[in-house]
Amino acid sequence: MPVITTGSHPKLLWPGVHATWGQVYEGYEKEHEDLYEMLDSEMAYEQDVQVTGFPLAVVKGQGAPVVFAGENQGWVTTYNHIAYGLGYAVTKEELDDNQYEVVAMRRAKANAFSMAQTVETVAAFLYNNAFTSSFYAMPDGQALISASHVNVTGGTSSNILSPSADLSEVALEDICIQIMGAQNDNGLIINLMPQSLHVDRSEFFNANRILKSVLQSGTTSNNINVLRAVNAFPKGIKLNHFFNTAGNWFVRTNCPNGMQFFWRTRPEFDQDNDFPTKNALAASYMRFSVGATDFRGIYGSPHA
Repeated sequence: MPVITTGSHPKLLWPGVHATWGQVYEGYEKEHEDLYEMLDSEMAYEQDVQVTGFPLAVVKGQGAPVVFAGENQGWVTTYNHIAYGLGYAVTKEELDDNQYEVVAMRRAKANAFSMAQTVETVAAFLYNNAFTSSFYAMPDGQALISASHVNVTGGTSSNILSPSADLSEVALEDICIQIMGAQNDNGLIINLMPQSLHVDRSEFFNANRILKSVLQSGTTSNNINVLRAVNAFPKGIKLNHFFNTAGNWFVRTNCPNGMQFFWRTRPEFDQDNDFPTKNALAASYMRFSVGATDFRGIYGSPHA
């Protein structure tokens, strides 16, 4: 009997009906996987607790004891897995009239497309609200991308380009310099490096001109394009169709426990019959969460 496949969970459907985790229209690639570190969870929720390391070592005088330092608990980030579902019916009359194959095929594809769009929309939500704490705030109360992230040991840190700037060669160089100078909560310089550039469709061609030109883009100089020469963004340019503010751009870094996506239940598709109506029912279900543990995993700038 044919199956409908959603992720790695195939389920039986009515005879003659087959659909895939995808589209009525041609679907986009799984763009959410570019935005996050993809993880699996077996818990009701996931909780990340940051722990600060030690400060710089201190000079030990002759015969003096070693100074002992303690770890401090940092911010706690909780990932609450949210369930999403969507179903449809094929009526008894449609089944009797031998329309189940055409109707169920169409509705199964539409269902799968809507589920895929939901994943992408939710995944892009943090980026679309990265510069305001109104809809998503880090545990320190700041926006995901802010100039005022609170360090556990005192002081603040920034993961926003200041001043804000539209996407350009200079702006990318400035944010790379900022990333490479990042410090941990104890003020120690960490080995943070840019990995990928994330843009909406309005900046896609501009981003490619900037990063892929052999020489400096938009100038008459004979200088090399250093961003390309040193492979400043080894994972390349990532276009996201679900970013909803033209001109905002983001850089993901190699910071561990930065942007994280937890699958609690990957998309499933099930079918059953409704006894009172004799309709055939089908529904998709999934459960996941998105968030950020360490703000150093993402840098960016709003449209200037």
